[in-house]
Amino acid sequence: MDPNLLYKIIPATEWKAAEAAGSFGGSGIDLEDGFIHLSSAEQVSETLQKYFANQTGLVLLGIDAEALGTTLQWEPSRGGALFPHVYGEIPVSAVKSVEPIEN
Repeated sequence: MDPNLLYKIIPATEWKAAEAAGSFGGSGIDLEDGFIHLSSAEQVSETLQKYFANQTGLVLLGIDAEALGTTLQWEPSRGGALFPHVYGEIPVSAVKSVEPIEN
């Protein structure tokens, strides 16, 4: 994983819809919380285990943090650790990699 990217785990079907729409506006808990939850490279493994265990058909998006501009905020979450949150949509152009997850 590239430490310069931020990451989002989503179903492949949601990524296809985002590609068609030109942006990703969140899913599930993102919509409930009012922001899109992302993970740093160091946080992806724990996020995958905690929220996506035994799920199939997932992809890992690698997102250019700079392309998110002021919509990106680092905020305390699990155990006080800072997590990246996006207040707005993620443009498809900010997504630099899409990898299937073997879970």
